[in-house]
Amino acid sequence: MRLAEAEETLRAIRSGEVDAVMSAGTRGPQVFTLEGDEHAYRMLIESMNEGAVTLTVDKTILYANECFARMVKAPLEQVTGGSLRRFLSAVDRAALKPLLTRTGRAGSKIQLLLVVGDGSRLPVQVSVRPLPRNGSSQRVLGLVVTDMSEVRRNEARLRTLTHRVLQAQEAERGRAAFELDDNITQRLCAALIRSQALADALPDGEVASKRAAIALREMLGTAADEVERIARNLRPGVLDQLGWAAVLRDTSLEFAARARVSVKLALVKLRARLPADTELTLYRILQEALRNVEQHAGAKNVTVRLTKPEGFIQLAIHDDGVGFDADRHATGRRRNVGLGLLGMWERATYTGGTLEVKSVRRSGTKIQVRIPLSPPDRRAAS
Repeated sequence: MRLAEAEETLRAIRSGEVDAVMSAGTRGPQVFTLEGDEHAYRMLIESMNEGAVTLTVDKTILYANECFARMVKAPLEQVTGGSLRRFLSAVDRAALKPLLTRTGRAGSKIQLLLVVGDGSRLPVQVSVRPLPRNGSSQRVLGLVVTDMSEVRRNEARLRTLTHRVLQAQEAERGRAAFELDDNITQRLCAALIRSQALADALPDGEVASKRAAIALREMLGTAADEVERIARNLRPGVLDQLGWAAVLRDTSLEFAARARVSVKLALVKLRARLPADTELTLYRILQEALRNVEQHAGAKNVTVRLTKPEGFIQLAIHDDGVGFDADRHATGRRRNVGLGLLGMWERATYTGGTLEVKSVRRSGTKIQVRIPLSPPDRRAAS
């Protein structure tokens, strides 16, 4: 009998035939009005492709549309009147609670995982906004729930595509490094030997010619060193041979000598090699960070710190340069992101890591990447 009455009440609420609902609460009965002139709005909400929920601060669901019921894979009559808690993990309940208890009329958004009827987890974005009380002493909140599963799948596909592009770039860099080392460097070295022989063959009386030959030899030597440096940066053989720590030290010291910047190294001792993807990611991020320091920061001091917090490897590059407005270049938001920062962010994201940039004008910049030591699960990308 009670079930039939409840079903009839729910039918009347959805059709707009009733103006108010009385709910028993901890402070006694509470009346929630459903004014007849809002029937058109309820019909609009029913036709939405997003979930719509109204609930009390204690997470009791006063109303839910059919879309939300489909999201959680539960009959609508079992959703309305129940608690939102059943669809949230303990962690997400704690995360959502401050948004539900916050006073004021400003809306808030949060991303959660809904625990749906078949036991799976559905990624959603929840927008929370206080609703008019309409004479009730209890606050009522409106929630718009957006299914983020397709967005997550697209993000995973994009990460996979980005990684393939990065792999292609690395392959091209390797080929370019081989060509430089196998052809250009060898030709420059041969020219260097010939120029040295020419300088030695000139008689001491040919002062001007001897000086020109020596200058030519020095220019060729400088060019050979520069080509070797470029080839090494394109694909450092020592990365494959000796590992990340050796490359970090060599790259930092070479940068210090070239840019005339003091570099302080603080490196944790690694007992084992890191995964190849992780080593390459850290190397490219270090390269780009030091390039930014050289070209834009005007720094005098740089600290490169490698640590190993529980389950992670962490690299931080901190300079005392001019800095910039980090909010306008926020990583993770593609708008206003420079290609260098975007590349670093994409590399870190693919390896399951995070990249954080902190900078204030005239107060320096800190770039920190943290990568889990266990490889990320990329099954969603397939």
